[in-house]
Amino acid sequence: MHEFFDWFRWLYDTTGINLTIFYDSFDRSRFINGFFTTLALAFTCVVLSVGVGIGGAWLQGSRRALTRKIVYWYIQFFRNTPPLVQLYFFYFGVGHLIKGAGGEPLVSNIQWAMFALSLYAGAFNVEIFRSGIEAVPRATIEAAESLGFSRLRAYVLIVLPLAFRISLPALNNNLVNLIKTTSISYAIAVPEMLYVSNQIWSDSVNVPEMMNVLLICYVSVVGILVWLMHKWEHAMRVPGFGHA
Repeated sequence: MHEFFDWFRWLYDTTGINLTIFYDSFDRSRFINGFFTTLALAFTCVVLSVGVGIGGAWLQGSRRALTRKIVYWYIQFFRNTPPLVQLYFFYFGVGHLIKGAGGEPLVSNIQWAMFALSLYAGAFNVEIFRSGIEAVPRATIEAAESLGFSRLRAYVLIVLPLAFRISLPALNNNLVNLIKTTSISYAIAVPEMLYVSNQIWSDSVNVPEMMNVLLICYVSVVGILVWLMHKWEHAMRVPGFGHA
């Protein structure tokens, strides 16, 4: 392993390609921590945003006009404002109002990033699941109701599984966009890949090398997600339903 790391130092000495994350243990440690922070942030936001999408799509069909209005304006706010502005709003605006007795913030920067990005992606997921629900034949829902299913039970056991299959391609695109959007958490000092890479290239003046490393890492993470989603989509496919 030492020979592997030493090769990158030799590469720097002979060509000037300065990949300190390989031969410098300090840079390597903080980049690895940043990479796993990005993974944790992305995974949490994916799970929460899907939950928001499922819940919001259910509430869109509420019999209460006020509930439908709240969901409508939530979607309009988060779909029609930049995610970075939303992040600043929650971190600097709302976060300034939520403090402990000693003035310390009760919510950390990474928690605000998870919250803001999940709501941002969740607004798109609501519409994705709504379109999937509308594609479920009305006769299927009426059949469930005729068997004594409540609206919630029919939604969870019948409508949502069918709608989920239809929604997977669009959901895949939105989750890919969400993973890329996690990089804006750099703006509130969340120590993810972009933030730690900025620290590294500020110390070592190796901007091109670190930019290429970032590109490779994001392409790899997104590629794995797309592959998994395609496998999941294929496994959930019902012949003759939702496909030509």
